[in-house]
Amino acid sequence: MPQSCSPYASKMPLFISKQTFSFLFILFILAFFTTLHHYYSHHQNSPNKSSKNTLFFLNTFLSSATNYTLATYLRHLTLHPHLAGTTLSLHTALYVKSHFESLNLQTHVTNYSVLLSYPLFSSVTLHFPNGSVLSLTLSEPGSSQNGVIKPYHAYSPSGSAYGKPVFLNYGREKDYVALGAQGVKIEGCVGLVRRGGGLSRNEVVGKAAARGVTAVLMFTDSESEFAGGVERGTVMSGLGDPLSPGWGAGGGGEKLRFDDPRVMKRFPSIPSLPISMVSAESILKSLEGADMPYEWRKSMKCSSSVRVGPGPFMVNFTYEGERKMATIHNVFAVIRGSEEPDRFVLLGNHRDAWTYGAVDPNSGTAALLDIARRYALLMRLGWNPRRTIILCSWDAEEFGMIGSTEWVEQNLVNLGSKSVAYLNVDCAVQGPGFFPSTTPQLDDLLTEITKKVNDPDSEGMTLYERWTAANRDIRIQRLSGVDSDFAPFLHHAGVPSVDLYYGKDFPVYHTAFDSYNWMVNCGDPFFQRHVAVTGVWGLLALRLADDLILPFNYFTYAAQLQDYTHILSDLLEGGISLHPITAAIQELAAAAVETLEEAKKLKDEEATDEHAELKQRMLNDRLMLAERGFLDAEGLQGKPWFKHMVYGPRNDGESELDFFPGIANAISRSSGLISEEHNASIQHEIWRTARAIQRAAHALKGELT
Repeated sequence: MPQSCSPYASKMPLFISKQTFSFLFILFILAFFTTLHHYYSHHQNSPNKSSKNTLFFLNTFLSSATNYTLATYLRHLTLHPHLAGTTLSLHTALYVKSHFESLNLQTHVTNYSVLLSYPLFSSVTLHFPNGSVLSLTLSEPGSSQNGVIKPYHAYSPSGSAYGKPVFLNYGREKDYVALGAQGVKIEGCVGLVRRGGGLSRNEVVGKAAARGVTAVLMFTDSESEFAGGVERGTVMSGLGDPLSPGWGAGGGGEKLRFDDPRVMKRFPSIPSLPISMVSAESILKSLEGADMPYEWRKSMKCSSSVRVGPGPFMVNFTYEGERKMATIHNVFAVIRGSEEPDRFVLLGNHRDAWTYGAVDPNSGTAALLDIARRYALLMRLGWNPRRTIILCSWDAEEFGMIGSTEWVEQNLVNLGSKSVAYLNVDCAVQGPGFFPSTTPQLDDLLTEITKKVNDPDSEGMTLYERWTAANRDIRIQRLSGVDSDFAPFLHHAGVPSVDLYYGKDFPVYHTAFDSYNWMVNCGDPFFQRHVAVTGVWGLLALRLADDLILPFNYFTYAAQLQDYTHILSDLLEGGISLHPITAAIQELAAAAVETLEEAKKLKDEEATDEHAELKQRMLNDRLMLAERGFLDAEGLQGKPWFKHMVYGPRNDGESELDFFPGIANAISRSSGLISEEHNASIQHEIWRTARAIQRAAHALKGELT
């Protein structure tokens, strides 16, 4: 096992000593205030005072970063496991609250009573034809004595199963087709599935149940040194507290019964458990039956598997869990805007973790705490944002974005009318490489900011320079996935959103190995990637809070939508017209060009037009509200809570489209229909999507038809 990435190692990052740090910090402060005095003495009568002051505060924010501070925050946050609804989770909430309060930020906590899920007992034994019995190890090495909760799937129903095991690969439709082609009978079997393939845990278990599988064992095909890790997760469908679907869970409001059909349909009908790759190999190496398809075998990290079963041995599976009411805690710090206090720029990160959560999510929590520290420093130097900034620390994200969803539902009207943007960071640092996702009107702003932040892995290069050198172009991803707290803001409330990651994947995801030691030894030994993410995140909020005119470019949005129609046209058969969408995109593009020209004119006339401030406010409102136009009141068919017609979840996780979810769902739904019905179903969703784009164009124009 490489020492550098050992999950057990305790090597500390090579930081400077505290004494040296203190001395350098004093020198920094002296130099800082000397520069500050020099700046104001020379520029206090400048006609461009506002813009120069803004630049000064932006540079001060960047220069006040320290990797030592970020490491200290992360170390404190990961001393203990802190699963939502537990006492240790409350301790981390109080830590974040006290940090905000120590910086003299306006702080408050919003609590919700919600339905969570915890394990009581689990057992998996293999019974071989020769009479031998093997009990699989369901815990992780060295984790039981540290208060780490045993591996489980939240909201899995309790149950037992006794049947032959069968390997289902990723559990996709095409995997079942491949098994059927080989004559593999899976009804009554216990399914073994590896994570991946684009499906959620809920989708995997649901597809297995529909084919008569009695229970599911799920493993992550990981690197060998972490093969003992077990990936926990939720198997609930949808977002938010299952007892308050569509409305906030606070204030003693309505709660559905545990056995209400609307609640029960959120959970799978068969039990499931996560297991380690070590335990999975104990099953795989003993399977007989049909040969494993070559495409499956060549992509697997474990090499012992060549057959898929069923059997010939039996699996005895038992899981018992409990669903109970628990209190979760969202923590907020508010920096009130000086000129537009009723316009909100929100920065959010969830705080709860399945185990220690060094990567997921507390690398992001450490960044949020450091942004609070640096914003407080700017405030002491005289800065106040033009618009209100809200720092949000969410709870119970791991169970299904519950903390953020309940808050969005409770504040839907105010968020819909007043929120400028939501900026999310979950796993701030997983490894190398910068991976941002945005709604397209924010592309230009994000690109501009990456030119100001140093790349943590390349000496003398900015993030933008390293980014473009690696990819040859700027690859900004989109936000159709339902995998972090941006989902309720974008998919339900229509708020322009950003999600930032450093590193794409990491091998200790949702395991007990996701610890501070892993971060120090593998993820970010010197915490420079933390510094980079914090820089981008904080600068995005500063620009959105302080720019006189919001830096949104909807022409980029229109161009992205046009690209989507080109992809869609290659998938659709004859008899289906995309003209409604292309016409709506042209209308959006025209409105976008008009707003860009209007913004330029307002900037040029700012000093001479006595109504400039009112005109800026009117334009900003249109820029802010245009994203809401993409919402449809009826929502997606089958998932009406999700309202966004451009970005959102597909009913079939195997769809080739990760945009226009209504159309993607219609294509999947209509595969068994006759041609006329097939085309009509898809055409209807094309019209719905076109109307949403048209609504966004009308909002951007700001005029009635």
